[in-house]
Amino acid sequence: MVKAQTRVTNDIRRLRFANGEMTQADLADRIGVTRQTIIAIEQGRYSPSLEMAFQIAGVFGVPLDTVFSYAAPDKESS
Repeated sequence: MVKAQTRVTNDIRRLRFANGEMTQADLADRIGVTRQTIIAIEQGRYSPSLEMAFQIAGVFGVPLDTVFSYAAPDKESS
């Protein structure tokens, strides 16, 4: 049986460039984390807490689902 993966994806990189080419360090400073944390989130290696996700969306002035999306696993019957 193949285990389906869940995935949280994001558009942080696109939003940074759409907002005056904001650097990862600038975004990190604005929400109080390290640049390495922003890198990990952008690359999908780390899912932020809900609070951090709202902070990131707030920096860009957009709804949470504009920044992050969740692909639920397929639920096929066996």
